Amino acid sequence: MATKQSKKAAENELLENPEVIAERIGRGEAFLKKNSKVLGGVLIAAIVLIGGILFFQINNQNQNEKAQAEMFQAVYFFEQDSIEFALNGDGINKGFLSIVEDYPRTDAANLANFYIGSIYLSERKFQEALTYLEDFSSDDYLVQSKAYSLIGDANLELGNTDAAISNYTKAARTNENKFMTPKYLAKLAVAQEEAGKIADAIATYTEIEEKYFESYEYSAARKHKARLEGLAAK
Repeated sequence: MATKQSKKAAENELLENPEVIAERIGRGEAFLKKNSKVLGGVLIAAIVLIGGILFFQINNQNQNEKAQAEMFQAVYFFEQDSIEFALNGDGINKGFLSIVEDYPRTDAANLANFYIGSIYLSERKFQEALTYLEDFSSDDYLVQSKAYSLIGDANLELGNTDAAISNYTKAARTNENKFMTPKYLAKLAVAQEEAGKIADAIATYTEIEEKYFESYEYSAARKHKARLEGLAAK
C-alpha cells in the first residue's frame, strides 16, 4: 500500500515539474510534425465523408419533394382510370414510370412502384407487376399488407402457389384486423387448395369461421370448408 502511494506521489511530482511538462509537450509536437501528412489526410477524408453524407441527404430530400410534386398528376390520372396517362404521362406531366426512372431511391419512386404494379396486375401483366410490387415497401401496415396480397395474386396467376401462399400469409398476419384480414385469409385458402394442401385450407377457413364471423367472407368460408372436409373424407 505504501509502495503504491509513494509511486503515485512521485508521479504527481513529475507532473508538477515544469521541465517534465515541457518535455512531454515537445514529444507531442514532434509526433504531430512527423505524422502531419497522415493526420491531415485522415482529417480531410473525414470532412469529405461527412460532407458527402450531408449532400446526399439534402439532395435526396430535394429530389423527393420534386418527385412528389411531379407525381401528383399521375395519381390523379390513376384515380380517374386513365391508366395509360398514369403510367406514361400526358406529354406535359410525368407518369409513374418516369418517376421511378428519374427519381430513384426516393419515397415518391417507392410509391410509384406500388401504383405501377397495381396497374400491370389489372392488365394481367403478372411478371411485370411482380417486378414493381416487390420493389415497394411501406411502414404503413395497411398499404404493406395490400402489397403482399397483390404479390400473392400475381404469383397465383403465374402458378407460383408456394410464393402466393407465403405472401397471402404475410398479408393476413400484418396488422390483423376484422376488415382486411378475412379477405387475405380467403385468398390464402384458395392458394392452399390450389397447391393441394387441403388440411391447411380447411384450417384457414376455420380461422375465418371462428374469428371473423361478422365478415363478408364468413358464409363462403363455411361452405368451402364443408366442401373440402367432404373431399378429405373420401
